Amino acid sequence: MPLRDGPPAPDELISQIAAARPVTVADYMAAANAHYYATRDPLGAAGDFTTAPEISQMFGEMVGVWIADLWTRAGGPAFRYVELGPGRGTLAADALRTMARFGCEPVGIHLVETSPALRAAQLARLPAATHHDEVDALPDDVPLMIVANEFFDALPIHQYVRTAGGWRERMVERRNGKRVPVAGDVPADEAIPAALRGEAEGAIVETMPVAAAIMQRCAFRLARQGGAMLAVDYGYCGPAAGETLQAVKAHRFADPFADPGDVDLTAHVDFTALADAARAGGVAVAGPAPQGAWLRHMGIDARLASLAAAAPARTDELQGQRDRLVEADAMGDLFKAIAFTAPNWPAPAGFTGVPA
Repeated sequence: MPLRDGPPAPDELISQIAAARPVTVADYMAAANAHYYATRDPLGAAGDFTTAPEISQMFGEMVGVWIADLWTRAGGPAFRYVELGPGRGTLAADALRTMARFGCEPVGIHLVETSPALRAAQLARLPAATHHDEVDALPDDVPLMIVANEFFDALPIHQYVRTAGGWRERMVERRNGKRVPVAGDVPADEAIPAALRGEAEGAIVETMPVAAAIMQRCAFRLARQGGAMLAVDYGYCGPAAGETLQAVKAHRFADPFADPGDVDLTAHVDFTALADAARAGGVAVAGPAPQGAWLRHMGIDARLASLAAAAPARTDELQGQRDRLVEADAMGDLFKAIAFTAPNWPAPAGFTGVPA
């Protein structure tokens, strides 16, 4: 959550825009999402969107297999389980249950979450968990196993547009009774990756300095303490031009600028930027790999067969869940997994020979 000296709250944001004081897309997104997540549980059929752990227990179980495998090959050290933006705690519960089958049990469960509504849901599933407002507050005594599923996509992005006068940061202001994105006045050419500065007029470029900063903080921790991190999100390998900011309300796309604080705002993650930030923090990077290929490598089809054998009446339901997670026309290709490991830790499973 932004602090008092951070981006304005949604009501302040609307007042500023109404008073003809434009705000950056980044500040707009930060304030809107801070309010959005602080005031509701957005997940599930009654919410605005559904994430992979809510679709099927198999997703969290494959994460658990991934952690247990890496932990075993690392020699079975004491470690803490960490999740960034853990939703309702569903992924953590499924992963931890699976890890325990292999004797892989953390000395602590730590959730980086600021939403009161989601914290309550998480504690209902994980009563032994400890909450933190930020990565810097995590313990520094033993290795960390960090999971971040659909976390980075909700962090604020900066948008830049190529105008006749060069690159300008995109702002949000009120025009004709509506909030709309417009080109700012201050030159911003230096903010654009060199490979994209020659894009045509009207082109849009997005950057994600907040996500990169958090990624680097996690990398510093792993490099110092040991451990690994698995991030799964939807996105691309940059640098690339194009606008990806979107809003979702009641499982449908909505206008990102119509109802700040009442819709979920996300943007596609630049996995190249995440990888660059992680390497700068001193860790090794594996991937990204398509989510579907990664899940197949981790054994989701064998798990599907096991679950179906135990509950034959659910076979079609389970197959549908698997297909939604794995197939290219669903989440399988758009969503990607990427891993980060501390120096001298083994290479993580699921990435060797898997094309990004």
